[in-house]
Amino acid sequence: MSAMPRARQEPAPDPLRVLRGGSWFGSLPAPLQLVLLRDAITRKLSTGQLLFTRGDAFDGIYGVVAGTLQIDAHSASGKAALLGLLEPGSWFGEICLFDGLARTHDARATSAATVLHLHSDKLYAMLAAHPEWWREFGKLLAAKTREAFHYVEEAQLLPPLARTARRLVAIAQAYGNLPGLERRSVHIPQEQLGQMLGLSRQTVNQALRELEARGLLQLHYADIELLDLPALLAVA
Repeated sequence: MSAMPRARQEPAPDPLRVLRGGSWFGSLPAPLQLVLLRDAITRKLSTGQLLFTRGDAFDGIYGVVAGTLQIDAHSASGKAALLGLLEPGSWFGEICLFDGLARTHDARATSAATVLHLHSDKLYAMLAAHPEWWREFGKLLAAKTREAFHYVEEAQLLPPLARTARRLVAIAQAYGNLPGLERRSVHIPQEQLGQMLGLSRQTVNQALRELEARGLLQLHYADIELLDLPALLAVA
């Protein structure tokens, strides 16, 4: 009696696939990639948990593996400013690496999240041994600086409809870090989207309804499904 053929074993899923596929990480020299993944530790965050707050000392850089984090600030009166949503594939926390000053904003998990954390001690030791790698972290910072200037320009030149459409695409593409692996669904309440854009919730709702009527997205209870990213970017 012939033996039954063994079932083909599928390769185990790579929990760091999104990080590996990011534009910044994917462009790094292979030895730097290996050191980052070797020396970083995994941290789990619960919904609402703070990772760091404005004024905290620099403790290293982070990469989002799963879940979502938001970068925000609060005034003394309690008014909130939402600056960005960080989804899987995003690296952050590098500003303090260059100026040695305290954290500029709060970072908190908006859902159960997993991050990689490369502690500042290991980061500085790595860069002392390989000073040529400073440029790679400078490129990460420069990319975010370009994005920030881009959003200032949009706020002054574009109407709310176009600004809303383009910000949704930016979130889906991890702010340019995942141009080929973008998510087609964005989880963000309309009030938070309005905070990011400096628009009222009513204005954002009107823009989203208009984009839905054009067939460019579909609104769900907890998500915004993006149906046509190129068309969203072309909204004027």
